[in-house]
Amino acid sequence: MTRFRPVLLTIICLFALSPLSAHAETLTDKTVRAFISSLEELQSMEDEFAELTEDISDEESAAEMPDLSRLFSSSVEQMKGHDAYNRMEDVVQQHGFSSAEEWGRTGDRIFRAWSALEMGEQSGQVNQEMTRAMEEINNNPHMSEAQKQQMREMMGSAMSAYEQAANAPEEDKRAVRPHMDALRSVTSEDGDY
Repeated sequence: MTRFRPVLLTIICLFALSPLSAHAETLTDKTVRAFISSLEELQSMEDEFAELTEDISDEESAAEMPDLSRLFSSSVEQMKGHDAYNRMEDVVQQHGFSSAEEWGRTGDRIFRAWSALEMGEQSGQVNQEMTRAMEEINNNPHMSEAQKQQMREMMGSAMSAYEQAANAPEEDKRAVRPHMDALRSVTSEDGDY
């Protein structure tokens, strides 16, 4: 049995470290540009995704606040089973991503880093505003306890997303920084920001 311990220990370490290595791949300038290009192409196909957008909107209105830390990967998960999923996967693969899931995870990292950069020096102010908003919710005599609880949950989700963004890896922020204008442009409603 003692002969197998080093082998068993090695296997356990490999399994334990495998999720870390999956996320350890560094964002590159090329990856960020590919993500932005794919997002632009997908947005240009908005008419093709109209039915899917309606289905997802109906699901989201019945659900709670979306997890902003998984904005893109959760969208990919919601698309599975819809006709548009295969079309979307074709587009992201044409831009160098191995799958829609990889594209979603990459988008989450880019969004997290971008959010961290946008927040930048405002972190103290944001914390104060969130704390003040929680106090207002708790002290509002015009809200029922159920409404207050719902608002607390929404604020909790927002605070969690904020904290995750604030902890974005420095390497990701460095890769995203030169593309902030392009990200703002591609995510704005009218293409201008």
